[in-house]
Formats: sequence, structure tokens, C-alpha cells
Amino acid sequence: MRLWMRYMSVWMLAAVGLLLTLLLSSCAFPGMTTTSATLPQVSEQPTKTVLPPIEFPRDEGKHNDLTEWWYYTGHMQATDASGKSHTYGFELVFFQAIRSNLPTVYPAHFAISDITRGEFHYDQRRLTQFVASPSSGGQTAPGIDVHVGDWFVQGLNGKDHLIASMQNYAIDLNLTGLKAPTLHNGNGLITYGLGGFSYYYSRTRMQVGGTLLDHNQPLKVTGTAWMDHQWGNFLSLGGGGWDWYSIQLNNKTEIMLYFIRDASGKTISTYIGYTDADGKAYVLPEQSMKATVLNKWTSPTTGITYPSGWRIDIKDPHLQSTLIIKPLLKNQELVVTNSTGNVYWEGAVGIEGQQKGQPVSGEGYVELTGYTR
Repeated sequence: MRLWMRYMSVWMLAAVGLLLTLLLSSCAFPGMTTTSATLPQVSEQPTKTVLPPIEFPRDEGKHNDLTEWWYYTGHMQATDASGKSHTYGFELVFFQAIRSNLPTVYPAHFAISDITRGEFHYDQRRLTQFVASPSSGGQTAPGIDVHVGDWFVQGLNGKDHLIASMQNYAIDLNLTGLKAPTLHNGNGLITYGLGGFSYYYSRTRMQVGGTLLDHNQPLKVTGTAWMDHQWGNFLSLGGGGWDWYSIQLNNKTEIMLYFIRDASGKTISTYIGYTDADGKAYVLPEQSMKATVLNKWTSPTTGITYPSGWRIDIKDPHLQSTLIIKPLLKNQELVVTNSTGNVYWEGAVGIEGQQKGQPVSGEGYVELTGYTR
């Protein structure tokens, strides 16, 4: 990209700069890592569908809307040749931003939480390229096929292949969805009023297999992943941030939570999505949940203080739970100013508690944005 940009005209460089400004200032939603905006409140009831419903596998791939991303997080285990056990978390995310006839921007982030070593590592990339300009809302071929350099995700019908590498770590993973996709807000369509609309679904439990290269040592890994796919013609409406949680419990149930804050730090929207062991999805009322921060952690790199440990109490006929969530590493902060222009914390967590009177344990990921010094 640098060689190509060297020969771009002055006006094109200005256009790219404008596009990046739009990207970093107008694509802020749970799952999208920027601290410059918040969502309007989401209804607890399924939104009346005024746009085409999600269809699989058609809607797994790229769309021609303003904003889109494919977001993978997960936990992996391995045993090396000496018999030593290893535990990892991983994050791999690809963003797409389309603005008028400007070049399309593809930022990407890759992170490994090496729990065994007690270390967190990440890398970032950004690709800018010209693509054809189909009509808004259109969609290309079914299935996922997104590349940023030699990082990529390809997939169809919930069978996805992930490739990414950085210094000392590389992944070559095959993921298989174990449940039907969960359509958030009941039908997978969330409207934001003046902010626009968003399609949003998750594959809440994906089986992981493949290879992790750890300091040039190839390890066969197994584990469980979570995948989010969100797209639409939506833009941000102000400053703030959010806390987002994906929770996978050992009784084969999953929970997705997020709390959205305005610029003053006040929580303006809460979302509770629950997928039961049979794959049936529910949206629970926000008043059924209470979240309590148990600890805090201050980054030695940025000086930002984040919450670091939570108690989640949910009291609803579908879900009676008390969960203690703890980061598996304190420092899982990404400073990604060269790709998405921001700083955020996203990391692997462990979970203990009870659900409907029975003990449960599990694993998950938490994303924290909008925090400052």
C-alpha cells in the first residue's frame, strides 16, 4: 500500500484522509473499536422489519453498506511435545468502511492472550483499496472472503477458516458453528433512528481446531469461539463508550451483554441476549440485570483506568444467574491508533457462578471502550 500511495495524486491523498476521518469518527458500536460515539437505545422488543430479513448463507459475506465487520474471539488449549499444557485467548477482527466513491478501508486487529506465559500480544493492519461501487445495500457472493494482506477469513454456512500472524504467533484455525446463528433483537435488525440501521447476528458457540504457532513451535489447538457479524448504513451520534461481554457457559448456554454510555458516562442503553442449550434466543428486559464492578486496573502504557472484574446478577424467568467474571490477564489493552485510531481493552475472561440454582463455569471475552485517564 505504501508504494501505491507514493504515486497517488494530491487530491487522492486528501480523499483518503477524509475517508479515514469518517471511518474513525462515524463507526462506533459494540464490537467496533472506537471511542468516539454511542448507539441510541435499542428496543427490548423485536424491531418491525422494514428491510429484507437476514438470509444464510447470502448474508455471511460482504455487503455494500457504510459499515461492516466480522469479529472473532475465543479460547484455545494445546499440549506441547513435552506434555506441558498451554492456554490461549485470541481476537481476530476485520472491518470494512465504504464512503461514497472514496476507496474502501479495511482495518484489522489480531491479538493473542498467552495465558500460560502471562503475556498479551497484538498487531494491526489497514488496507485501503478501490472497489466497484454497487448500489447501496447490495451484497456480493455468499460466504465470507475478507483479506488484509495475508490475514484472512473465509467461510460458508458457519464453517470458517482464519489465518493471521504476528511476531512469535500465528494461527491457522477452522471454526464450525455448533448452533444456528443468534439474530439479535429478535430478527437481527436494529434501527437507530437518525443513526441508521444495523443487521447483527452472532454465532455464539463455534468449535475451534487447527494450529497455533507459538514462538516457532507448532501446536495443535482445540477450543471454543464466538463470532459477531454486523453491517448496515449506520453512523454515530455522539461521544461515549460501552462495555460488551460474550459469555459461554459449560451448560451449553450463552449470554451477550452490553452497556452503552453517553459522553457524561451515564448508561443510556442495556442489552441482554440469552441463547439456551437448544439454540433458542431471548432478549431479556434491561431491568432484570445488575452489574457490579469488583476491581480496576490502570494501564502502564496509556494511564487509562479500566474496570477489571465484575459481578453480573440476572433475575428473569428465562435466566436466573449470578456470575463472577475475571480477566485471565490484567493487561489486554490494544493501542491501535495506526489502524482504527483509538485505544481499547479486549480480553479473555474466566467465569464462575450459578444459573437456576446450579453451579456453572465458563469463559468469554469483554470489550471496554470510551475510558480515559
